[in-house]
Amino acid sequence: MDKVLKEHFDYFHKEGKLPPELDLDGVMLFNDEELLKVWQNNRKGIQWTDENGNLLKGAVDILLQKGKKLIVLDFKTRGFPVKEDTHLHYKDQLDIYNFLLRKNGYATEDYSYLLFYHPQKVHQNGDVDFHKHLVKMDVSIKNAEKVFRDALAVLEREIPKAAEECGFCKWIDYCNAEIK
Repeated sequence: MDKVLKEHFDYFHKEGKLPPELDLDGVMLFNDEELLKVWQNNRKGIQWTDENGNLLKGAVDILLQKGKKLIVLDFKTRGFPVKEDTHLHYKDQLDIYNFLLRKNGYATEDYSYLLFYHPQKVHQNGDVDFHKHLVKMDVSIKNAEKVFRDALAVLEREIPKAAEECGFCKWIDYCNAEIK
């Protein structure tokens, strides 16, 4: 789905307009297609290295542009309709994308979009109609910095010794027994 949706957006980029599911005033698709391809690549993505050599990177789906500011747009595909709080599960991801863009010298809006697609109807010939649901979310660069610092703190901790009561240790033992 990700590849198909990116091709869908590429078509509209070449046409110089937004896809119909994005009814947004004053917004256009990001105008640097080559840079977007790098930033969409899971192996490269948007990268930033802190003063200690710790690398943070992420691969965006689509970028929009409003004036000189960028807006992150991320696709989400699901098999069922969006729940009231579904979008909140992606807050850290959107915050980090904006953090990375800003660390690379790009101005971003203080919001991003999630575009959810889920099946709505299957026709007799097998074609599927998808419902589209666009959610605008505020972003927090401070939250992204905290997520990054917290992740580094976890990585810098000493690995605890295995313990009888540890659920993860039991799971590892179970997996190892299944392999043998």
